[in-house]
Amino acid sequence: MTITKQLLIGGKDVPALSGRTTKDFNPYSGEVYATVAAAGPEDVKRAVDAADAAFEEWAALSPFARRAIFLRSADLLETRGEQVGHLMAQESGGTRPWAHFNVALAANILREVAAATTAPRGEVLSAEAEGVLGLAIREPLGVVAAFAPWNAPLILGVRAVAAPLAAGNTVVAKASEDAPIACGLLVADVLREAGLPDGVLNVITNDPAEAAQTAEALIADERVRAVNFTGSTTVGRKIGEQAGRLLKPAVLELGGKNSVIVLDDADLEHAVDAACFSAFMNAGQICMSADRILVHESLAAEFTRRFTAKAASLQAGDPSRPDTAIGPLISRHAAQRVAGLVHDAVGKGAKVLLGGTADGALYPATVLAEVPEDADLYREESFGPVCVIEAFGTDQRAIDRANDTENGLACGIITENATHGLVVARRIRSGVVHINDQSVADEPQAPFGGVKASGYGRFGGRWGIEAFSSARWVTLATQRAHYPF
Repeated sequence: MTITKQLLIGGKDVPALSGRTTKDFNPYSGEVYATVAAAGPEDVKRAVDAADAAFEEWAALSPFARRAIFLRSADLLETRGEQVGHLMAQESGGTRPWAHFNVALAANILREVAAATTAPRGEVLSAEAEGVLGLAIREPLGVVAAFAPWNAPLILGVRAVAAPLAAGNTVVAKASEDAPIACGLLVADVLREAGLPDGVLNVITNDPAEAAQTAEALIADERVRAVNFTGSTTVGRKIGEQAGRLLKPAVLELGGKNSVIVLDDADLEHAVDAACFSAFMNAGQICMSADRILVHESLAAEFTRRFTAKAASLQAGDPSRPDTAIGPLISRHAAQRVAGLVHDAVGKGAKVLLGGTADGALYPATVLAEVPEDADLYREESFGPVCVIEAFGTDQRAIDRANDTENGLACGIITENATHGLVVARRIRSGVVHINDQSVADEPQAPFGGVKASGYGRFGGRWGIEAFSSARWVTLATQRAHYPF
């Protein structure tokens, strides 16, 4: 049975003014899972109207009252595990373990911003003039435009709105066309149930063909004062360019071309388990997924044997089945894109060690070796269950290969020697690096984001609050100043 969802504007579920709708497909079956409203520019304006009208009261609300809302929403979200598991399987092809991880981390993001609402967010400044108290205080910006993707829909849907709301802003969220419920409307439902006032969070959904114009209309509204976007580098460049032209700050968390480096002192069993998780969790559709497994030459042969055997055991199929490790990609088109990258690499000399054949939206765990630098896969993020194993002889060679990408999001370094790992980590150009662990990790109190073409700005902890607030200088003169005239 197809479900129907409306826009959320001003605390009310409303249809698009045009009456138009768009379809939300199940990537595994290809069937229509839901029908959602297709917003037009006039609906974007309505959403910003509502957010702007709610801003002053929300910004003035006691931090303790805001904190209570976030804490309640975290508790409520954790009661919806079964709902989220079903929803993510139907809407984005997520397996049950991935859905449960989404619930747990999203709830902790809400608890982290709850704590941040009552944490000190300013400084006392020294002043040149006598009898003057100087203050640096943080204040909300206004209306924030938030763009949430489909691949970790609950985590990234919550992250897109949590810090802006905690800082005292109101938000208009544009949900992904591929998971409009999980990454937008469900998040808003939970916050509303927790007591979030009407208009503080508004959610718009749109037809995929109108994604660009919807985004442009939202960012262009003069009342929108900041933007955050998580998604591909290609789209992120356009979002960042428009925000920059309009002098609006932006937080952009974009694509990655991530490596797991297995040093010569690594525990081989741990290295295989860690790298396999990093490459294939959520069918490789995580911005931090490992595209490259760089293994010291002394371990390479045995690592490759064990790694391919473990990858071959991963069941690909229906995400609602408990034994499925690799669900479908978000669409048949996405699977064909991945297949095209593999085909191009093989045509240029790469060797397929495992997998490599699409079945509708399904793509099995695929392992390649000897991928040449002129192959598209060498530079381009696969965003699928595909990784490349490459041996290296020296730390310098591993560092050079890990850094040989325009991206700089995450890296994992597997080693039993923390000092050795730290020496290598300091030379990796990425926003995130994990020593003796793989590349896929996220915690709500940590500064999360990338460098180079992986974006700029940080989500998480105090960095998220600072990203969506401005520092204001305030002075209080306790005695009258003397002026030259």
